[in-house]
Amino acid sequence: MNRLVHRIKKAGNLNDLKLVTEEISLPEENEVTVEVKAVGLNFADVFALVGLYSATPKGSFIPGLEFSGTVLKVGKNVSSFKVGDRIMGVTRFGGYVSHINIDSRYIYSLPQGWSFAEGAGFIAQSLTAYYALIPLGNLQKGNTILIHSAGGGVGIYANRIAKKLNAYTIGSIGSPDKIDTLKNEGYDDYIVRDKNFYKNLQDKIKDRGLNLVLECIGGQIFEDSFNSLSPAGRIVVYGSANFAPESGSPNFLKLAYQYLTRPKIDPLSMISSNKSLLAFNLIWLWEKIDELSGMLEQILQMNLAPPLIGKTFPFVNALDALQYFKSGKSVGKVILET
Repeated sequence: MNRLVHRIKKAGNLNDLKLVTEEISLPEENEVTVEVKAVGLNFADVFALVGLYSATPKGSFIPGLEFSGTVLKVGKNVSSFKVGDRIMGVTRFGGYVSHINIDSRYIYSLPQGWSFAEGAGFIAQSLTAYYALIPLGNLQKGNTILIHSAGGGVGIYANRIAKKLNAYTIGSIGSPDKIDTLKNEGYDDYIVRDKNFYKNLQDKIKDRGLNLVLECIGGQIFEDSFNSLSPAGRIVVYGSANFAPESGSPNFLKLAYQYLTRPKIDPLSMISSNKSLLAFNLIWLWEKIDELSGMLEQILQMNLAPPLIGKTFPFVNALDALQYFKSGKSVGKVILET
C-alpha cells in the first residue's frame, strides 16, 4: 500500500520539505496501521526541519509528533484496538503522513464527541503543560503563574490545568489581537510583550508575588521573568522561540550573537535569591511510555475542554501551514487535515 508523506532529505532549510509517495509495510505484531485524518503542528517540527533541534534525526526524516485517525489494520498481538477505532496518537517524528504504523502503546481512544483535528492537537500540548506545571513546577492551589505564549496550544492547556488548582493566571502574548482569546479562556490577566514588559509585569504582580513561570520565549523575556519571581519561585523552560528563523533556514551569524548574549543564571545566585530554574524537552520521555500514559490519564480525568483549533490547512499544504505557524499570528492549534 502507498502513502503520502512530507519528507526532508536533510535538516537545514524548511523549504526542502517535499511531498512524496512511499510504500508502507504491514504493521508488526505490536503495531497498528492508522489512516491519518489530522496532524498537529509543533515548534519542534520547525526547529527539527531547520536543524536547530537536538533530537533531530540524522539524514532524511519525516517531521511530526502527533496525529489522529482511524485504525486500518492491527498486528497479531494487539487486542486493545480494532479496525475502525477512532484514535489519537504520538510519534517520535514521522507524523506528517497519510498512513502510519505505530506501536499500539502510543495511541489512545479519541474522546467522545471530539473531532480528528481536536484529537491531533491534544496529547503533546496537554502533556507539555501538565509536566511543566505539576511534576516540575510544583504548582500549588492559589499560586500566581505567568504563562508565556498564552494563546498557543500549550499556553491554553497550561491555563486550563492551572485553573483546576485555583491558580491566578497571567498570560503573555506578542500581539493585542490575541487578547480576546485569553479572555475567552478565562485568564485572570494578560500582558502584551513589548519594550515595557518588565515594568508591566511588576505592576501585575506587585500585590501578589509570582510563584511560577512557564517560559518558551528566551532572551530578555526569560531574564525579566526570572528576575520577577518571588522567593521560592520557579521558572520552567520548555522552548526558546526567539531562536526560530524568520526565513526557511537559520541565519547562523544572528544565532551565534543570540547564543553568546543569552541570559545566564549562576547557581550560587539562585541560592541567594531562593529561586529555581528547571528545563525539559518532552521528547526525551518518549521511551518512558508508562510515565507518559500515567500523566495523560491524570489529564483526561480533569475533563478539560478539547483543544482550541485556530486554523486548519489541507495536508498537502504543509509548508504553508508551517510558515503561518512560525509567524506568531496563530492562536490555539494549527492542524493539517487529510
